[in-house]
Amino acid sequence: MRVQNLKFNVQCFARVVCKAITFCFLISSLSNYAQDSRVSAEIDTTTIKIGEQIQYKITVETDSLNLVYFPEDQTFSPVEMVEALKIDTTKNKDRVTLQRIYALTQFDSGAYTIPPQRIAINEEPFFTDSFRIRVGDVAVDTTKQKLYDIKPLIEVEKSNAKLWIIAFFILLGVFMLGALVYWFFLRKKPLTEEEKVALLPPFDRALLQLKELENSRYLIQDEYKKYYSELTDIVRSYLEEDAHVSALESTTDQLIEKLELLKDAGELAIEDETLTQFKKVLQTADLVKFAKSKPPTSVAEQDRILVENIVVKTKEALPEPTEEELLQNEAYLEELEKKKQRKRIYIAAAVFGGLVLLGGGASLAYYGFKTVKDTVFGYPTKDLLEGEWVNSSYGYPPIDIKTPEVLIRQDQELPDEVREALQSIQIFSSGSTLGVFSVTASSATFKEQKEANFEGAIGNALATFEAQGIRNIIPKQEEFVSKSGVQGIKTYGSGQYQDPLSKDKKKIKYAIVLFGGKGFMQQVLMTWEDGDDYAEKIVERILASVDVKTQA
Repeated sequence: MRVQNLKFNVQCFARVVCKAITFCFLISSLSNYAQDSRVSAEIDTTTIKIGEQIQYKITVETDSLNLVYFPEDQTFSPVEMVEALKIDTTKNKDRVTLQRIYALTQFDSGAYTIPPQRIAINEEPFFTDSFRIRVGDVAVDTTKQKLYDIKPLIEVEKSNAKLWIIAFFILLGVFMLGALVYWFFLRKKPLTEEEKVALLPPFDRALLQLKELENSRYLIQDEYKKYYSELTDIVRSYLEEDAHVSALESTTDQLIEKLELLKDAGELAIEDETLTQFKKVLQTADLVKFAKSKPPTSVAEQDRILVENIVVKTKEALPEPTEEELLQNEAYLEELEKKKQRKRIYIAAAVFGGLVLLGGGASLAYYGFKTVKDTVFGYPTKDLLEGEWVNSSYGYPPIDIKTPEVLIRQDQELPDEVREALQSIQIFSSGSTLGVFSVTASSATFKEQKEANFEGAIGNALATFEAQGIRNIIPKQEEFVSKSGVQGIKTYGSGQYQDPLSKDKKKIKYAIVLFGGKGFMQQVLMTWEDGDDYAEKIVERILASVDVKTQA
């Protein structure tokens, strides 16, 4: 048993060793293939004018089984890649020759070095030689072409297109809301048939209702109770409105008694026969409603005619209303209409207020209190963030940057020892360091061609903060890469200062981005209040847009 296990272990070990040897052989073979590869580069010229192109050609000779990776991104800085042509492949048995041409250019005069380019063959790096080129200015014949001073800055009016769009939608919303309020609450709606009948004078309304009762199907359907109920309600309502008798709540005897009192008082000139006929109709109606009596159809129809005659005779027996009563009635109707109008206005205002509260509550729940407050009342950095941004180039060597506002050139007094070391400096800024937000871009060239002193520049910036009253400054540092891949340094942190007006201590944040080389330095500096989310978004957007053109 032990012998078998020993044999099995030996076999497994042998297999592992074989696999390891095979793997090492493959790696060695690939390495040998890569070592047999050759990489070269050449350019068609070393001198160009501003904007002209250089043909940069990379040639790779290697085995046809190898994987070759050419540069793809902007790796030629400070020279810009305009275009990368397709790879030209030539095959000769088991060897292959790959060529790729890059079109390069530069828009600033001076001497530049194209850095070595990395080509990977089976993930093994190969590097090309570097090339020194010179970019010359375009010659200008000053005898024919006059020289002019730099034109002054032109103030451009801020575009109000966005404001007009916002105002248009606000007016459109107000108009639609007003139209809805008018349509449902303020306009005089068409009257229904019931409303038209209700607005008729009592006499006309009673005759119309009696006519409708005549055309009804109550008697045909043997519904005498409904027939007599409507019949008595019509005449009682008329007497209550026109004769001012409380008829609806009175019994038959009480109603007849009230009419007789009015007759005796001379307020109702009605005949005894009419009252007798009216009493008979009411008694018949009582028998039908309470005793389930069923008179002949002819009697029911005759009772309706009698009620109509009673209404007509009662109308004739009533005295004509005086002018004072007519005026009082007209004033009452006007006051009633005003009350209805006021009620409609109150309802419309309540609906409008409810919509505003509902919309405001929904906005607060979705966006939050601060966002809604800043949108309604405005906030400086929110306006900057949502405004129209400007993309421009500042200074020399130029700094390309996108900002909420155009940066204005600043004239800054410098110490004599600093100015003696400078060849030129341009400073552009917007906002105040201790304000809600500020951004400054500066570019300087020095008389001596030495490497830029980033530490000294950061120290001077922090010393300036201290001179402005900022204390407890905490700096942090990290690498920064521009949009085109230029390496730089980012210093950021926070500090405290005392507001000169409120005397409150506030926290401020800052970010300093530095680029540079021999004889020059470029800087972007931003400050903003801690806790300002809009300013944080502005800083992120500005940093993402920063790009620089460097000189060798």
